[in-house]
Amino acid sequence: MTTKKRIGVFVKIDAKALDRADKFQAWLEQKGIEVVRKENRYSDDDHASLLSVFKAPENLFCVFVLGGDGTFLSAVRWVGDQDIPVIGVKFGEVGFLAEITDEYLFPVAEEVIAGRFKALSRMRLKAKVVRDDETAAVETVLNDIVINKGALARLAHIETYVDGHYLTTFRADGLIISTPTGSTAYTLAAGGPVVHPAVPGIIITPICPFTLTNRPLIVPDTVTITAAFAGKSSDLMVTFDGQAGMQVQENDQIVVEKGTHPIRTIMMPGLHYFDVLKAKLSWSGGRV
Repeated sequence: MTTKKRIGVFVKIDAKALDRADKFQAWLEQKGIEVVRKENRYSDDDHASLLSVFKAPENLFCVFVLGGDGTFLSAVRWVGDQDIPVIGVKFGEVGFLAEITDEYLFPVAEEVIAGRFKALSRMRLKAKVVRDDETAAVETVLNDIVINKGALARLAHIETYVDGHYLTTFRADGLIISTPTGSTAYTLAAGGPVVHPAVPGIIITPICPFTLTNRPLIVPDTVTITAAFAGKSSDLMVTFDGQAGMQVQENDQIVVEKGTHPIRTIMMPGLHYFDVLKAKLSWSGGRV
């Protein structure tokens, strides 16, 4: 007896995306595929809201994400630690994480359903907030962990250690610790390098550092990075993929290391990472 295939559809709350999701769901169900649909309750620009605790059902064949990069990051949180491949369909303004645009949804879905695709394993980071020797929070991110000061706060003084060895104290507006996938997000805007998702590294990027010689740094993905705060630091917040966040206290430590569960993103034949990169950054030779 053949097991009925189950596919997840994660949708941005947007009229065009919702209408497309309705048609896509009906199309899948006509093929005898069970659809598990989840609508993203927050917009891509809502970085302050915490997602409710929910996880995708087990045994999904894959997940189609209809939305922008923020919706994709929400979908990755929905998938959690499960080994479910994910593909993004661009409906937002930003689309570094989207593999295809809306016009190619149905022909690409035919290929995916038939199993004619490859999946790129993208590392995630595990971040732990330690407060008074207790774990105050644990989060897994695909893009980045960002330590930011408040609008009226003075420069943050962030003591940074790599495998317990003191690196430096960043005097800056904040600090970004990102994956290669996240190198095209906030890290890029802060002057960090673009790093291919297959490169095994973690990027440390200060935000508007007071000392101009504090430059972005790529370290091996095998290390543990610890951020602590000097006494002059106050009004700080840490955010995780822009999806969840919490206030940071002076005695807190943020411990970051490679996560144990990467996410698999579906890649289609003929679509190349560098072509997407050139188009998004308007480099010569790129076509949008």
